[in-house]
Amino acid sequence: MIKRLKHLAQTVKNHQGFRRYFANTSWLFAEQLLRMVAGLLVGIWVARYLGPEQFGIFSYAIAFTSLFNSIAKLGLDGIVVRDLVKEAEKRDIYLGTAFWLKLLGALLMLGIVAIAMQLTSSDPLTNLYILIIASGAIFQSFEVVDFYFQSKVLSKFVSICKMAQLFISSLLKLYFIYTGAELIYFVLVTLLDQVTLALSLYIAYRFQELGSFYGHFNKAIAKQLLKDSWPLIFSGLVIMIYMRIDQIMIKEMLGERDVGLFSAAVRLSEVWYFIPVIISTSLFPSIVNAKKISDKLYDTRLRRLYTFMIWLAIMIALPMTFLSNWLVTLLYGEAYREAGQILMIHIWAGVFVFMGVASSKWFISEGLQRHLTINTVAGAIMNILLNIFLIPKYGIYGAAIATVMSQALASYFMNILFKRTRLNFFRLTRSVVFF
Repeated sequence: MIKRLKHLAQTVKNHQGFRRYFANTSWLFAEQLLRMVAGLLVGIWVARYLGPEQFGIFSYAIAFTSLFNSIAKLGLDGIVVRDLVKEAEKRDIYLGTAFWLKLLGALLMLGIVAIAMQLTSSDPLTNLYILIIASGAIFQSFEVVDFYFQSKVLSKFVSICKMAQLFISSLLKLYFIYTGAELIYFVLVTLLDQVTLALSLYIAYRFQELGSFYGHFNKAIAKQLLKDSWPLIFSGLVIMIYMRIDQIMIKEMLGERDVGLFSAAVRLSEVWYFIPVIISTSLFPSIVNAKKISDKLYDTRLRRLYTFMIWLAIMIALPMTFLSNWLVTLLYGEAYREAGQILMIHIWAGVFVFMGVASSKWFISEGLQRHLTINTVAGAIMNILLNIFLIPKYGIYGAAIATVMSQALASYFMNILFKRTRLNFFRLTRSVVFF
């Protein structure tokens, strides 16, 4: 038995495909682990420094901007990676077309944000914070470089870029805390994050000596990309609604302090969400290629991905449930004590988030983006309705309950309603039941 295990380990170690994907995933994990640690240490320090009310305003500005971020992204992430894997020879055309589409999307987003701000009760200073943060979307156009590296399973370069951006951002935040800076400086750092990341991605791409893609734009490909991605644009908008609308509604119904408490708990709950994104992103080319080979291999890789994701989320949620009160008080201080009970509830939304991120790759691979949109719309509607009912009655605890229930509906239960997605429901169910 031991000899067989050693032989299996040696076979896996020498497998070129495994080594390639393992190295790619390792770089992504290293970068995100560093981001998680820095986000916790520096982010918590910022929250303690600002206090619940000022931190609530800061979190509200970020949440409000996030509602419209999918307009700037245009849902192109998975679509462009998929097409680059299939047609690598059209690299410059795809990257250039996606770049200019994303830039136009960012400008459109800024206009919509400016209009939407007028419908809120926010003061002029808070609206200024929102506009500063939203303007960073212009620099997200350089994310197309990340698409190229994803398609080639070369996330090392992107990870190095993001580490550099994280280092600069963390140093600035610590400096502003040390000097007793006002909230506006932390808002400006959020914009600077996008600028430094765009610059580092540009340098990484030029380092590959691949030429320039900015001069390329193909109208036919642009139409095809938008045709494939519009359901993802809409679903991205809906996803951000049911992930961030609670903070908007808490601010309007309860006030900035409650937003700060809720945001503190959400930060600890969502800090794990990088895991399914990294794993799914890194393995997406492998899943696309498996479909070309055989349906059996395709199904096997999907089931393994689902099982790993779901049980990893459960293993994270269980200890966090029992340690939530102690952890929040330790990290944020007594001023945030109430956030512990929020974390105890909200952490279980992660199980369905892990589930949803993994299965979203199946939706894209199968060309079922419209069904993905329907699922997320249902989740968003349920979240808004539950927030309207639960926040006045249970406060920020009601908002946490609404998040868990809406995530469960969108990522899991909606799959059973349609014939084309019912197979995915049973595949997810088997992954939960049969570890």
